[in-house]
Amino acid sequence: MGKLDGKVALISGGARGQGAAEAETFAREGAKVVFGDILDTEGQKVEAAIRATGADATYVHLDVTSEADWQRAVQTATGRHGRLNILINNAAIVIPRVPIEDRTAAEWDQVMAVNAKGVFLGTKYAIPAMRQAGGGSIVNISSVAGIGQSLHQEPAYAASKGAIRIFTKVTASQHAVDKIRCNSVHPGPVETEMFLSAFRDPEAMARRLQRIPLQRMGTVAEIVSAVLYLASDDSSYMTGSELVIDGGALAQ
Repeated sequence: MGKLDGKVALISGGARGQGAAEAETFAREGAKVVFGDILDTEGQKVEAAIRATGADATYVHLDVTSEADWQRAVQTATGRHGRLNILINNAAIVIPRVPIEDRTAAEWDQVMAVNAKGVFLGTKYAIPAMRQAGGGSIVNISSVAGIGQSLHQEPAYAASKGAIRIFTKVTASQHAVDKIRCNSVHPGPVETEMFLSAFRDPEAMARRLQRIPLQRMGTVAEIVSAVLYLASDDSSYMTGSELVIDGGALAQ
């Protein structure tokens, strides 16, 4: 018996890395999974791999900055499976760190559009479907950058992840009456392609790891297990919480 038997889940940013692992794990745990991304070829490969195991997964094209794409994604979940129980707002981008005065407005807007507006739009269109289903669980993937270690953070990324943190609490407070829970996950550095692309310089990576008491990056599996917990009924008394998984970084 899986932890998500009978559930229908929608996951953004599911074509690779943590999002793909969430789609695979959720399907293995019994959920009917709809997942989206802008990387269609990669997403279709993940869909095929999940279906090859006998599990239920559907890939959709999903630009998280597009209202129309979100509407279609939610409609795909409800149209195929009759309901929506879980939303994982996973999609995000990172950009190289520069001083605030050197960051362009266009770069700032791009990060905020994907990382913050994308979470808002996913939540906006999932809430009516979850209300109709009698409740649900929303898990927003934020970051330790949204809480602290501010001296070292890229400004646009940190601002976007801080926005997710507070938006999570607003969602949780205002939609508890609908039996919709909302929690955020705040990973430290995780060994994904997106993170590694920002630290191609070995010396920069070494400096980054020095700020982590456990002296290593987290693994995708370590983050996904926490996301699964928050998505499932195991966390039924948790809402508005922030789950930090950072190797001790924020404890310094």
